[in-house]
Amino acid sequence: MPESTQSTTGRLIIVSGPAGSGKTTVCQRMLSEFDSLQRVVTSTTRPPRSGELDTVDYYFFDRETFQAKIEAGEFYEYATVHSKLYGTLRKEVQRKLAAGTDLLLNIDVQGAAHMRTTAQQDPLLQGRVTTVFIMPPSFEELEARLRGRDTDAEEEIQRRLQVARDEMQQSEHYDHVILSGDPDADFAALKGIYEAPQPES
Repeated sequence: MPESTQSTTGRLIIVSGPAGSGKTTVCQRMLSEFDSLQRVVTSTTRPPRSGELDTVDYYFFDRETFQAKIEAGEFYEYATVHSKLYGTLRKEVQRKLAAGTDLLLNIDVQGAAHMRTTAQQDPLLQGRVTTVFIMPPSFEELEARLRGRDTDAEEEIQRRLQVARDEMQQSEHYDHVILSGDPDADFAALKGIYEAPQPES
C-alpha cells in the first residue's frame, strides 16, 4: 500500500545526476511508493517515442509553439539538449503546489540551477524547493554502468562521460548529495530527505 506524508503546502523535490547515476530509477520508485508525490511533466520539442503519451510523459510541442511559450515567459526553465528544447512549464508546477501537492522534478544541473534562482524570487516557490544530487560512487563505476547498458555507441558514451564530469562539479550547489550505492540504498536516502521535517520558512 502506498505511503503518504501529510503536508499543508506543496513541496518541490528536484533531483539531478549524470546519466547512469540511477536517478530515474530512484525517482520512479519514489512516485510508486508515495501517493502524496506527483511527477512534474516537463515539455519537449522531440517527437514522442513508442508508447509515450502527450501530457502524461511530456508535453510535446513543435519548435514554433515552444518558442512562443518561451517568449511569453511560460517556462520556469528551459534548455537545448541534442538540438531539442526541454523545459518546465510554470503552470504545471504552480497549480499543483498551490493545491498542496508535493512534486518531484527530475532535471539536469542546468535546469536545477535556473530553478534555484527562480525559487529565491518566486513567492510560491520560496521555502518549498529541496534539491538533491545523485552522485555516482566513482567515475569508473559510472563508466561501467554506461557501458553495461550496451545501448550507446562509443562516441555517445564519451560524450555522456564528459557531461557527467561537468555535472558532478555542480553537486556542491545542491541541498543534499546522495552517494549512489544500490537502488535500495538510494531510495532509502531520498525517502529520508522527503520525510524529514521541514524548517519553518
